[in-house]
Amino acid sequence: MANDSRNPSVTVDVVIFTLRNDDLQVLLVRRKVKPYAGRWAIPGGFVRPDEPLETAARRELEEETGVRDVYLEQLYTFGDPRRDPRGRVITVAYFALIPAPLALRAGSDASDARWWSMDDLPALAFDHAKILDYALTRLRYKLEYTAVGFQLLPPQFTLSELQKAYEIVLGVQLDKRNFRRKILEADIIEETGEYRAGEGRPAMQYRFRPDAVAETKARRLFP
Repeated sequence: MANDSRNPSVTVDVVIFTLRNDDLQVLLVRRKVKPYAGRWAIPGGFVRPDEPLETAARRELEEETGVRDVYLEQLYTFGDPRRDPRGRVITVAYFALIPAPLALRAGSDASDARWWSMDDLPALAFDHAKILDYALTRLRYKLEYTAVGFQLLPPQFTLSELQKAYEIVLGVQLDKRNFRRKILEADIIEETGEYRAGEGRPAMQYRFRPDAVAETKARRLFP
């Protein structure tokens, strides 16, 4: 879709994070059309004239990757005049967190779709490296202040698994005793009454409390 500076176009891009094999990963697609054909990119595309932004984000995500039914949150609007060689294009970025990688199916203008480690990203199209940097910063901020971590975990988890998830996303090691004290004092998780067997003593399994609203800002928890 071509445009000029007098009539900017609007696109949507969807950043999806997951934890896999003790690694924070992001969903990317390989472009098969110009510009940046063959380059990896965040899933997304142009918004239709009669289409709400989130509807466009969900449509593009499903068309390019086969992923659907995920919770999306608006991230930021990126509007550098030089961000797209086709002309003046403003993009509204969304992001989502999922507890396990989903099955992918490339389609539309994507020739491939796969999960990439945030520590080992390929060269990206457009300003998508900047968008991912911003998304990771936002994720870390939200993890430090809210209960958003539940979106990256299965329904039940141990405190060790929860701490590991926080460490992976924040990129720091957390003191075990201090982490457990703070997370329990925050009153955002509760015991399930079930234990998981493993090496040594069985570990209590927890879940996030139903009323622990992820967007409720509290005092800083970590690090």
